[in-house]
Amino acid sequence: MALKRDRISIEVIGPETGGNDPVRADAAIRSLARLIGRQIAREQFERKLAAERKAGRKRPAGEDA
Repeated sequence: MALKRDRISIEVIGPETGGNDPVRADAAIRSLARLIGRQIAREQFERKLAAERKAGRKRPAGEDA
């Protein structure tokens, strides 16, 4: 059975609503940091794969690894 991922909801909280809840702020910061970290890891992985493909094309056809 596949894991069900939580949806991230975005709420705009103005200063008049008293949005100074540190627990919610910490949760939001952690969610954002997790998303940014995953994106950075994805981009690094794609660069690594591209470099490996490029290196594989430069090797002569008769040469074994």
